[in-house]
Amino acid sequence: MAKGQPFSVRLDEQTERFVAEEARRTRRSKSAVVEALTEEAARSRRFPGIGFRGDDARRRAWVIGSGLDVWEIVQMADDFGSSDTVCAETQLTPAQARLALAYRDAYPKEIAAAIEDNQRPIEDIDVLYPFIETTSR
Repeated sequence: MAKGQPFSVRLDEQTERFVAEEARRTRRSKSAVVEALTEEAARSRRFPGIGFRGDDARRRAWVIGSGLDVWEIVQMADDFGSSDTVCAETQLTPAQARLALAYRDAYPKEIAAAIEDNQRPIEDIDVLYPFIETTSR
């Protein structure tokens, strides 16, 4: 992704302490922390009802109030054939389904990568995580 032009910003002391601690904890620069926080805030404002969760390396978008990540709703819509069917068969509202699909349309690579990761063959999981019992053993 292309980067914009650099600029300076002054944070209040409490926010600066938070950013410095996040940078230390995650072993990233303060600039990288501020960039990640800004990106999440921008996406949350662009898509009200989307939140982010997970550890720093694998933050993921989820639909607030559903308990489901965006990729999970998108995968269900694909599996069921439509968002209407997903809503009829689950407790998702049409607004939640539309929100997940709109987010997917804006960030298709992110959602496709999460779905692909979830569809990893059992054999790959056995190699990557030998301590987990899978159905292939």
